[in-house]
Order: sequence, then structure tokens, then C-alpha cells
Amino acid sequence: MSQSILGIIGGSGVYDVPMDNARWETVTSPWGEPSDQLRRGEISGLPVVFLPRHGRGHVYSPSSINYRANIDVLKRAGVTDVISLSAVGSLKEELTPGTFVVVDQFIDRTHLRASSFFGTGCVAHVPFAHPVSPGLAALAIKSLKSENIPHATNGTYVVMEGPQFSTLAESNLHRAWGASVIGMTNMPEAKLAREAELCYATIAMVTDFDAWHPTHDAVDVAQVVQTMKGNSALAKRFVLRLAANVPREHPPCPIGSDRALDFAIMTASEKRDANLVKKLDAVAGRVLGARA
Repeated sequence: MSQSILGIIGGSGVYDVPMDNARWETVTSPWGEPSDQLRRGEISGLPVVFLPRHGRGHVYSPSSINYRANIDVLKRAGVTDVISLSAVGSLKEELTPGTFVVVDQFIDRTHLRASSFFGTGCVAHVPFAHPVSPGLAALAIKSLKSENIPHATNGTYVVMEGPQFSTLAESNLHRAWGASVIGMTNMPEAKLAREAELCYATIAMVTDFDAWHPTHDAVDVAQVVQTMKGNSALAKRFVLRLAANVPREHPPCPIGSDRALDFAIMTASEKRDANLVKKLDAVAGRVLGARA
């Protein structure tokens, strides 16, 4: 087993986490510029790598984030597990603002974003029926319970393109689908993490009731920001506890997230595009190096 290195992707309101021996480092990617530098350090002796998804100061909108570069630099930094923190709207009465939801499924409604590292010249298809690593999700639940943070499990996250919030009709449609929360950032992030063979889990932090709730106003940015401040403080407590709980030797993922490319590459070795294969050195070097 390899050493565990925990990656934290901070969503809206989470632009840093407390850690020991922290330093910002630049990691370059052939996929372009990531959202920011990586902040490396340790928590309870565990190596941790933090990346603010929107950049420090909230520079990038959900549609303009370079998700491929973000996942690529985390992989290059040696990350084995990724916890994604994400501000979301609630689609259920019981998921009130301030609740953390451990997501286990996604509905992807984005359409403007590059959603794969693979393509013409190197085709791959990874399994994605279960997009969240159950081992990592279980550690997240254990950590939330230990910190007495209000939370729910088994949530379905609708990822919309944005940057506008939902219409009332859209909000009611997503509720009719049985979804739990709605946000703008965890796709294609989760898909790319699977292609990069990273264990991945989302902690969705509820800030509002989207547009559907009959006794609450439609999403108000000022109220969302206020709730995010409280969620951010809880998120930092959660991260500290999670890092203490993560096994120092990385166990195999129960659903094979860390071996997702074993049988995924479809393109014959002699037909592979050399330039694309070169860009895939971090993401898929384990299998492409063996098959080249």
C-alpha cells in the first residue's frame, strides 16, 4: 500500500484550511492553468494538499474553472484521496441551511465544460455508476459525527451550469427527480477524479433552499454569504477531524476508484496520439506506460 495524501478542494467560502508547515507551491499542468497554487502541509502528521476551486479571492466562475488542470495538479502532487467541499442549495425540506450532505450520486446538467482527459487519439471509458468512493465517504461521515456537525447521507447532487441560480420550474423539476441538493461545481470534477484514479467524495454544504421553498425567499446572495461563513468554520473543523481519521497507508478502494483505468483504454497502442499520451503522463501513466 502507498502513503495516503489527502487532497482538499475548497468551494465557495473555503479558501484555506489550517495545517502545519504550510506553504503555497506552483505545480504546472499540460492542461493549462489550475485555479491557484497548491497549499501543502500536514494535519495530524498526514500530508495534505489544498486547492481553492475558485482561486483565492473567488476569481473563477463555475463554468470557467479549469477542472482538468485542477485534478491533474492534485495527481502530480501525489494525492490519493480527494474531499470536495461545495456550497449548495437544498432541494429537501429537512436539509436546512447549515447542513452538510455526504453525496453519493450526481446528476450532471453541465454542458460548457471539458469533461474528460481522453479523446481522439486515446479513447477511454471508466465505470462511473458509483461516483463516490465509499471508504472515503464513510470516513467523512465518521468525522462529521465526531464533530457533531449537522449532516445527512446518501444525497444526490444536481450539478447545473450556472452562473445564474435556478428558475422555480427548474427547482421543482429537480425535486421531482428526488435530488437532494443543487450546485454548480462538482461536475466534471468527479468524473475527472475517477479518470485520474483518485478516490473522491463530496461534502455539500447547504446555504439556502434554492428557488422552490414556499416560505423562503428565492436565493439571496447576501444570505448565502452569511451562511457560508458559518459553514466555512464547520468545514475547517471537519477537515481537521478527517485528517486524523484517514489511514496513513492507503487501503484499496472498495469500488476500484484507484484502479479505474485497468480496462478503460480502448485505443490500440499503435494508434495513440503521442501528444495526448504525453499530456496524460500523470493521470494515466500507470496504464499507458505499461502498454505503450
